[in-house]
Amino acid sequence: MAFASFDRKSSSAPMAEINMVPLIDVVLVLLVIFIVTAPLLTNTVKLDLPKASSSADIQKPEKIEFAIDASGSLFWGGERISREDAQVKFKEAGQKRPQPEVYLRADAGVAYRYVAETLADASKAGLSKVAFVSEPVK
Repeated sequence: MAFASFDRKSSSAPMAEINMVPLIDVVLVLLVIFIVTAPLLTNTVKLDLPKASSSADIQKPEKIEFAIDASGSLFWGGERISREDAQVKFKEAGQKRPQPEVYLRADAGVAYRYVAETLADASKAGLSKVAFVSEPVK
């Protein structure tokens, strides 16, 4: 801090330091004003809301096991079916709520066209939850 001296020779020289105490005082006063007035600026409306209880109606979707073997044969839940029968069953499953999940198991040696046809049939029926089932690498 700079203190003034009683020496007349150096009194005419300008003071080279800034006095920070008044600046700190002003900042602290403004801080206190903002702390006090901030809660007053929030507008709240007091309401007496009605009480209600609800429980979630969680239904687990049905699982459809669909398989394609190496020769291209289709299986619905372990039973062999034709592509036309699979399309009909996909349409029936697409009407259900909640929408069933299709678990597709395809042999590693099956032609891709059988898998693509199955995916297209499921999509046309409105089934969007299709999962590919595989075995982990050992």
